[in-house]
Amino acid sequence: MGKQIFGGLGANPFNPALVGRVVLLISWPVQMTSWVKPTPLFSNVVDAISTATPLGVLKLDGAAKAAQLSIGNSFWGLTGGCLGETSVAALVLGGAYLLYKKYITWHIPLSYIATVAVFSGIFRLINPQANMAPVFHLVNGGLMLGAFFMATDYVTTPVTKRGQLVFGIGCGILTMVIRLFGAYPEGVSFAILLMNAATPLIDRYMKPVTFGQPKAGLAQG
Repeated sequence: MGKQIFGGLGANPFNPALVGRVVLLISWPVQMTSWVKPTPLFSNVVDAISTATPLGVLKLDGAAKAAQLSIGNSFWGLTGGCLGETSVAALVLGGAYLLYKKYITWHIPLSYIATVAVFSGIFRLINPQANMAPVFHLVNGGLMLGAFFMATDYVTTPVTKRGQLVFGIGCGILTMVIRLFGAYPEGVSFAILLMNAATPLIDRYMKPVTFGQPKAGLAQG
């Protein structure tokens, strides 16, 4: 659905992995939002305990309850969540490796993460009792996984650097709008897919000036 019906590899307008996840989430919401509390390695705990993600706690129980959760647990991955998204430490390390090897550039990850931080910071200042600090939104959910590994997909993102900055900012704004005002506690997957749809428009209006041609608006002489 996400790749072959559009023509196969390189022709898909949407990130295929995110299409698959969103279809599963919408089709089977209970199964896709049931989590097991992780336990430390070599612990004596053998029973599986169901738990909510920190963003789920924020959505259902409010900021006062979410503030009791450990930021450190979220950073290291000792919290419920989707496979591959919970350990910020591992994701940042992997993202740094991709940047070091120049498989990706900094434009989308930085603009995406910075926008989430600024957006959440503004709402925190407006109403500290109802909104969490930016660090909470940075270390929880699929932000780091999305910013480094999903939003940087070559096929479904803008080709220009300016376009990539716009793409990242758009992803950040949509993510926070869904987190704060939407029905779902998390908005990363939906935000990236919506910006994938906007990529052709971004490429159209963020074309670089052809070498030797005057910029738009400059007088011809």
